[in-house]
Amino acid sequence: MARARKSHALGAATLAIAAAVTAGSMTVDEPARAEQPIAQTAHTIDLGDSAQTPAAKSSTTTPEPTVAPAAAPTPQPAPAPAPKPVYPNNLDGWIREALDIMRANNIPGSYDAIHRNIMRESTGNPQAINLWDSNAAAGIPSKGLLQVIDPTFAAYHVKGTAFDVWNPVSNIVAACNYAAHRYGSMDNVNSAY
Repeated sequence: MARARKSHALGAATLAIAAAVTAGSMTVDEPARAEQPIAQTAHTIDLGDSAQTPAAKSSTTTPEPTVAPAAAPTPQPAPAPAPKPVYPNNLDGWIREALDIMRANNIPGSYDAIHRNIMRESTGNPQAINLWDSNAAAGIPSKGLLQVIDPTFAAYHVKGTAFDVWNPVSNIVAACNYAAHRYGSMDNVNSAY
């Protein structure tokens, strides 16, 4: 809207000068300004609040304050990774470590169910082996805390654990993975499985 007013005012000023020249009210004796082309004369007309020319106006204008560019934020060091938990080398520690691995692999099971089944299968002895049942008769005895046979261990072993049926944590995780696929969870196992 301001541009439209300036354009209208510029047009009116140009017409007024043209009319004065045509009417003969301006003479050759007047300052050189009258001899300038109309477009240039119109350019020097200030349509703002004062009658100063653009050159005079710029000399009285207060310069904009310079603002220093904002300093880039200092990058923060990446947080140190959480220390890996240390589990005691006993039945409680083995179960707790197995549960953490199971959570990371979406394998269901609770501490109580795992503990209950371990106590029934091996009484907590990671070196337990069954040499008398049908699996033993077939040459593949049940081994470890949850009495897992080698083919079942190989099929349900969880990556990231030792590939060793005698390893207490590996044995628990593989057995719970098997129970999850077969029974929905180790929580649903209440007898030999």
